[in-house]
Amino acid sequence: MKLLKLTVLLIFLFAILSCGGNEKKKEESSSKKKIETPKQIEPKVDLYSDIEASNDILLTSNDASKYSKEILKVEGGKKVKITFKHTGKMNKKVMGHNFVLLKKGVSMASFGKEAAKAVSNEYIPENTQDVIAHTKLIGGGEETTIEFDAPEAGTYRFICSFPGHYAAMKGKFIVI
Repeated sequence: MKLLKLTVLLIFLFAILSCGGNEKKKEESSSKKKIETPKQIEPKVDLYSDIEASNDILLTSNDASKYSKEILKVEGGKKVKITFKHTGKMNKKVMGHNFVLLKKGVSMASFGKEAAKAVSNEYIPENTQDVIAHTKLIGGGEETTIEFDAPEAGTYRFICSFPGHYAAMKGKFIVI
């Protein structure tokens, strides 16, 4: 009886080991072969189709370090006019805000760190090549207006460059 149990156990172990080994060999052989599949082309979808494009924009900020809009959508090939108002009450030395439109690929964090050093230039690094357009720095109750040509179609980032504000005061600037 012991011999029968031992034989059955050995057959069972042999079956398990032989099954697992084949699967491993299949995995190894398939991992060696790299099959390239054609890239899927995703259709262009306007994720912000519910936002109407306007090249005449009113953007506000407040003492809580917030912009009134996080997405601005404009038509390319036209002038853009941004009227920027600070609806808070705090002085610009304490709670100053601006609008800075960055070029594509510019890191907000890197730009923000450089901007924090540019105190004498209202937190815009001198001779920077990273900015498309910007407003002056304003405090509570103030407003400013800028006009510039819309950049080429695409998605850009805008921030407030006052020290530390870029983390909360940021948004997308979409050119269609």
